[in-house]
Amino acid sequence: MTARSGEQLPNESSRRRRGRRGSGADGGARGPRASFTELLPHLFAQRGLLAIALVLGLVAAAASLAQPLLLGQVITRVESGEPLGLLLAILTALVVVGAVLSGLQHYTLQRMGEGVVLSSRRALIRKILHLPISQFDRRRTGDLVSRVGSDTTLLRAVLTQGLVEAISGLIVFVGALIGMLVIDPVLFGITFGVVVVALAVVVVVSSRIRPAVAKAQEKVGDLAAQVDRSISSIRTIRAAGAAEREQAATEKDAEEAFSLGVKVARISAVIVPISFLAMQLSFLIVLGLGGYRVASGAITIAQLVTFIIFLFLMITPLGQAFGAISAVGQALGALGRIQEITSLETETERDAERSPDGRIEPLASAVAEGAPAIAFENVSFTYRSAAPVRADARALVRTGRGSRRDAEAAPAEIIETPVLHDVSFTVPRGSRVALVGPSGAGKSTILALVERFYDPDSGVVSFSGADLRRLSRAELRAQMGYVEQDATVLAGTLRENLLLAAPDASDAACERVLRAVNLGGLLERGANGAAAGSAAPGAAGATAAGAPARAAGVAAAGSEAGEAVAKTASAAVSAGPATGLDLPVGENGLMLSGGEKQRLAIARALLTAPPILLLDESTASLDGVNERLMREALDSVATGRTLIVIAHRLSTVVDSDKIVVLDGGRVVGEGTHEELITSTPLYRELAQHQLLVPEDQA
Repeated sequence: MTARSGEQLPNESSRRRRGRRGSGADGGARGPRASFTELLPHLFAQRGLLAIALVLGLVAAAASLAQPLLLGQVITRVESGEPLGLLLAILTALVVVGAVLSGLQHYTLQRMGEGVVLSSRRALIRKILHLPISQFDRRRTGDLVSRVGSDTTLLRAVLTQGLVEAISGLIVFVGALIGMLVIDPVLFGITFGVVVVALAVVVVVSSRIRPAVAKAQEKVGDLAAQVDRSISSIRTIRAAGAAEREQAATEKDAEEAFSLGVKVARISAVIVPISFLAMQLSFLIVLGLGGYRVASGAITIAQLVTFIIFLFLMITPLGQAFGAISAVGQALGALGRIQEITSLETETERDAERSPDGRIEPLASAVAEGAPAIAFENVSFTYRSAAPVRADARALVRTGRGSRRDAEAAPAEIIETPVLHDVSFTVPRGSRVALVGPSGAGKSTILALVERFYDPDSGVVSFSGADLRRLSRAELRAQMGYVEQDATVLAGTLRENLLLAAPDASDAACERVLRAVNLGGLLERGANGAAAGSAAPGAAGATAAGAPARAAGVAAAGSEAGEAVAKTASAAVSAGPATGLDLPVGENGLMLSGGEKQRLAIARALLTAPPILLLDESTASLDGVNERLMREALDSVATGRTLIVIAHRLSTVVDSDKIVVLDGGRVVGEGTHEELITSTPLYRELAQHQLLVPEDQA
């Protein structure tokens, strides 16, 4: 990453914007594209089924090509009065065999199509879940969801709508051409000329499908993002009386997707009449000219009938070829959007290159005894976000009805927001350090850098003396428990949320941490089968006397020495069945109060018993009673651990070993509460507003 000094960065309130053109998310107006050769690996990934489908197609093609020849023999024998013998039976058998083989091939192709969709979705899911956090800063969630759901489905059309069928049909096509050429070169020449002209027109028209499909899929992604935004914020939208405006905006995206879809349909529709005209014209020519040549004695009736059947055999794969060209065009447009994501680097892909030593070191050998748990040395950081470059969809729709010119591409707008400037401080092992300051001071960004969601532009963040860039992200994060500012609760049950970071934890351990953070009432609610939407009884059922036992339970759970005590405490407090952990929490924790969600997030972090806890406003949504109980629980679990706590309510951190005061992305003071009252005006002002300064010091 390019180093930047703090002096080169503008102040906190400034934002720099610059335009650039690129590929992928920053691609041109026509959006990401893929070539046919890039589609082949998706087909070859299903090589076993592909081989079966081709073999079935070849056998079916041979059966189809034999039918006109046998029918010609039947007509000849009828004309000459000879017995038919087994010809009719053989012809009937060939027809039945061809039909059965076609059915088997159709199933095989459908199975292949589903396999291609599955492999594409796996690749996307694998990539999306490991992208750098910065990619999620610049991309809309709904658009990513659309690529997994909608774009991958279009790849199925490559197989189910004719590509592989066209390959086997090519055998029939070539065989029919040879048969027609042998029967009558004159009829063949005229018929083949019509087919070549039609095919050339189809290829030219189909070249316009790919960019049109890319734009249509892009707008479908915008629609999905808009729907996701509206649904996830439905309560805020209803409370603000903005439902009608959101409906209008979403419907507008839907209408634009419709318009772009219609444009694709218009282009595709041109292929249908061209194919129809080619077939009809070929058939009429054969009937008219063929009848004349029969009358002149150039060919026999049996030969004409055989020629006509070969014509029909040629027309079927020709139609498949036209459909395959259209399907491939659409699939390549969708594949371009898929590859735009799968070609991105994962979060860890270049970690070895970014390491100062050029390699990732094991945590055990990289850390230094006696070094601070966490240290910041002259760290500066800037958020960078960018909207994907794309054509203006509204202009595209407007001009599409008139001149049909594509909207001009605008370069991507890179927005840079400097957040931290030359930040330096240390967090000693086993200490509790609080980060305080006004909103926007960079407190949450510091925790994001500690978790290595981002790397600093300049300076060093270290863990136990080791530069974070030298360490495996997985090993580093295993040493930390992180509770976000907006407590994240996943749809599912209490158990599923708790086991997210500790999948092997027992039910007893899960119940223990829930009771320690005063969520025992949720266990009772789940065990008794109470209504999921009822008010939380956790706080009402708690007493101050029970807090020490709960805190002791968590402390014992976090240390091997106290394991026996923890088990005893668990047996004493966990009278209810473990099924209480199966209580549904609803989408985004809908069934929980704000305080319950925050406490559940803390319990999830405590369950892993990490040596470092990062708490971002962990008590912001708690009432006074639960805040006190939570502080007592954290006090007990803090023994032998390092805590970095962000808080706006200074009353929750006044007893911290060190308080770091931030303002405008810079450290303006360090020390204890008493020291900062006298040394740091900003801290004294914050404390005065919260009535934490004695009158004689105010």
